Amino acid sequence: MLGFLLRRFGTVLLTALCLTFIVFFLTNLPPNLEKLAKTEAGSRISDEEVASWLDKNGYSSPVLVRYGEWLGVVPGWTREADGVKTGRCIAPGMEPADAPRYCGIFQGDWGFSTFFKSPVSEKLGYHLGLTGILMFWVMVVMVPVSLIIGVLAGMREGSKLDRTLSTVSIASTATPEYVSGVILIAVFASSMFGLKWFKGTATGAMDHITFDNFFLPVITIALYGIGYIARMTRASMTEVMTAQYIRTARLKGVSFKNVVMKHALRNALIAPFTVIMLQFPWLLNGVVIVESLFSYKGFGWTLVQAAGNNDINLLLGCSVVAVVVVLVTQLISDIGYVYLNPRIRIS
Repeated sequence: MLGFLLRRFGTVLLTALCLTFIVFFLTNLPPNLEKLAKTEAGSRISDEEVASWLDKNGYSSPVLVRYGEWLGVVPGWTREADGVKTGRCIAPGMEPADAPRYCGIFQGDWGFSTFFKSPVSEKLGYHLGLTGILMFWVMVVMVPVSLIIGVLAGMREGSKLDRTLSTVSIASTATPEYVSGVILIAVFASSMFGLKWFKGTATGAMDHITFDNFFLPVITIALYGIGYIARMTRASMTEVMTAQYIRTARLKGVSFKNVVMKHALRNALIAPFTVIMLQFPWLLNGVVIVESLFSYKGFGWTLVQAAGNNDINLLLGCSVVAVVVVLVTQLISDIGYVYLNPRIRIS
């Protein structure tokens, strides 16, 4: 197991470096840097002034060098003009002699947000925490409901219950969040249909979560995932219920309830487990629409603001978070697969 974990961790680290470099390269293309210079120094500056601003702020170095500086494995750039020394690692008010040589992701320095005018780590920490709360309640609703629907549908394939639940699952998966969200707002949060049950807004949930202000965004995201997980659980449960050992257990007189709970359920949960783990990166990146729709300023909202305002450092920070979440959930999924299915051997 230790060798397996080390190999997987090495693969995760290499993949993370490749993905973050691609994002770094794309966000640091010349048009983006030119737009950043004009945003910071003035939209009417000439091309020569743009080049001067980029050189003054360390953007004229080769991409690989700047990527190493951003990671914190290459010493930060320094410039000296008119007797004043500036650099990547020299904070305002700091003496150049006291500045560290390395200041990147590995040192906990995520850079400064040019749009929000605050450290990227502070912005990401706050807004990621809001999305974490939203994701937690979505999983609390989504996972049990989808597993129950899938197991009930798969227990008796072809029955009326199976057809009904399968239809509901397909309908929920086929409806995008921006459609279901608008419908839920129109029906339950506006006076259009006279059912204004939820008077709170998701913006208020940022300070104090209540059922009124948090139910609609949670159920909007959960509805889409419920159908997908339920369909996978139903397919897995149907396959397990036709297995030979299930038939043998029934012939021995084991009750249907015990057959399902003690024999079929564990094997049927192997495939849904993987799907459930994949929901975490989907939730992290898929909340963009829902958070924008409900004005809930979480990770998705921050990502939209960073992209719309060419905030390169914040975009890079968001990419690191997204890559880490995807790769870590994949690693947990692989480890869980081994424990859920004894037939899988680590070689």
